[in-house]
Amino acid sequence: MAQVWKCKGLRWAGGEPVLVWDGERRSGLPWGKQVAFAVVGGGERRCVGARGHSCFAGAAVSGRSVGARCEECARLDRAHSVAADTFADDPRPYSVYLAWFGPGMVKVGITAVERGSARLLEQGAVVFTWLGRGPLMSARRSEELLRTALGVPDRIAYDAKRAVRSALPERGVRAAEVRELHARAVGLDGWPDALEQMPFEAVDHTDAFGLDGLPPAVAVVGELVPGGVVRGELVAAAGPDLHLRTGRGVVVLDTRLMTGWELTGATGATGATGATGATGATGATGPGERGDVTVPVREFGGVQDGLF
Repeated sequence: MAQVWKCKGLRWAGGEPVLVWDGERRSGLPWGKQVAFAVVGGGERRCVGARGHSCFAGAAVSGRSVGARCEECARLDRAHSVAADTFADDPRPYSVYLAWFGPGMVKVGITAVERGSARLLEQGAVVFTWLGRGPLMSARRSEELLRTALGVPDRIAYDAKRAVRSALPERGVRAAEVRELHARAVGLDGWPDALEQMPFEAVDHTDAFGLDGLPPAVAVVGELVPGGVVRGELVAAAGPDLHLRTGRGVVVLDTRLMTGWELTGATGATGATGATGATGATGATGPGERGDVTVPVREFGGVQDGLF
């Protein structure tokens, strides 16, 4: 019987992407790796629980949900969350940042100082710079100041991020857009006194994400389904997304869709799966080899979901 795995999601460890499985086993994701897995047939996607605890009800959840949580677990997960403004007394210092995802797509956000730049890698920020550092509520007030005074949002849709990754301007242009906004931000009146302003210093993640020469994506996986297969050569990764070269072009897999399912190695994948989880072989594909995807996808350009 094939070994079954449960994925806990993609992490950026030391600036490199890895898939984490139940039991804390990890699969490294070097460029050229053949990512190949199948969803166990006849099963359902189950809630992943909240804050390290299993879902009491073992509830079924939608295949399209990136959170993979039932309503109750989602509520519990946000009940002690800085992002949801339900942990206002967090004593840790926070950094305020500007993150650039493409031309005209810059957001403001905060992250705990102790996390360094991990949050920026997790969001798929191509370029970022720090703006300030200080107590949580001061960092929150600076976020609101930038949203109000400069119209900088605190969210950028993932589909918008994916659409521009293969057509980014050159490095100097990227940095210049962030530099200009940083100068406007630190020049605003109303900065909280407790927030220490940080000088401009652009950090570019193009190399970490493998975006140089990235082919345009033709589609993004919409959901996993029982019996479905995802197989392709890894050509880039950004945030939770894997860009996989398949028989019809590059397809984007949001790894958050993998959580909550029972997964196994895809039939026909080369190499053993036991040491690396359900993602198949660790080597590169050979000349002319391409993967296949038999789960619903959304094609870029507004084409209705369908199966490869």
